[in-house]
Amino acid sequence: MRFLLGELAAGERTLGRVVEKRRECLAAAGEFVDTIARAAGITQAYIFRMFGTKKALFLELVGAAFDRFSDGMKQAADGADGLDALALMGAQYSELLADRTTLLLQLQGFAACGDGEVRDLVRTQLGRMWNTVADTTGLDPVTVKSFLAFGMLLNTGAAVNADELDEPWADGIRTRIQAGLFEHITTETNR
Repeated sequence: MRFLLGELAAGERTLGRVVEKRRECLAAAGEFVDTIARAAGITQAYIFRMFGTKKALFLELVGAAFDRFSDGMKQAADGADGLDALALMGAQYSELLADRTTLLLQLQGFAACGDGEVRDLVRTQLGRMWNTVADTTGLDPVTVKSFLAFGMLLNTGAAVNADELDEPWADGIRTRIQAGLFEHITTETNR
């Protein structure tokens, strides 16, 4: 029994290494399994034994990337609502963008939506993100849409490393939007 438990623990450690290396490689350039196996110090066959297919692993990692953003925003707004919650969620979202691997995995998911399974997962995760913001803040759909649209612009700026540029457009992308702006972006003012 001790041998089996030791083997399981070693397997879990290997699984963790594979997942982390796969996250890094996929986020960077959608790398191939052999690259990931070499980076994790195991064989391709072992990766397929653990995950079945590259696609299954991809779906798992993309889903986890979206979860990280949604869960992080929900936790940041714990107990708050309205614009106060939105401000906390926005600050957390900006912090999460520093995790380039998670950001790029999320963007890889959007880019791969030509595949039906990926599209279904991304739709579900985008809906979850919408519901997280809407349910936590209690704000109307136009405000939620505007908040998430600003978030997508932040994603794009982070993906191109706009923070490294001394350009007016990059400064504009980096401009922090205060929650008070959203008082004026509502369904009522959108008529």
